[in-house]
Amino acid sequence: MHHPIQVVLALLAVVGAAAHAAPVTYKIDPTHTWTTWEARHFGTSTFRGRFAKKEGSVTIDPAAKTGKVQITIDLTSVDTGVDHLNQHLQEADFFDSEKFPTATFVGDSFRFDGNSVSEVTGQLTMKGKTLPVTLKGSGFNCYQNPVLKREVCGGDFSATLDRSAWGISFGGPFPVGNEVRLLIEVEAIRE
Repeated sequence: MHHPIQVVLALLAVVGAAAHAAPVTYKIDPTHTWTTWEARHFGTSTFRGRFAKKEGSVTIDPAAKTGKVQITIDLTSVDTGVDHLNQHLQEADFFDSEKFPTATFVGDSFRFDGNSVSEVTGQLTMKGKTLPVTLKGSGFNCYQNPVLKREVCGGDFSATLDRSAWGISFGGPFPVGNEVRLLIEVEAIRE
């Protein structure tokens, strides 16, 4: 016969393990998240830009090796460092941001390397078209933020896209390459 204290300790261990295995949701920290892109210009140099405004959340269940992420990018916040180019990117031959002001990535298939997220596959919706995209991850890590007193997780994720698949074809493939590298360096705070 088990002693009552042993039974209580066993129940606490089971409850603790179940709580630890539950999915955890993190809100994207826009001050520590960068969403940038790169494309070749005249086959010579790499042209870069960023999106200043983005928001979203990530839910991860490391025990089950599952997760879900949603990131919304404000396309009107594109910044190349060149004002007239920023304006051109808003027009119909690029983002057409009057009709389609945001792009959204929803990923629901996670691949893990140990406890580290190494890949997220989902759907990218941009300019009214939704297509599959796989983001490759590196440097995924979680830490206890000493200022926020909360857990923060993040890493660097990237994918190479053919922009013409979303109807963004101006100037492509020459002088501006259709191949665009999307980079999302993200940190997210546990809710």
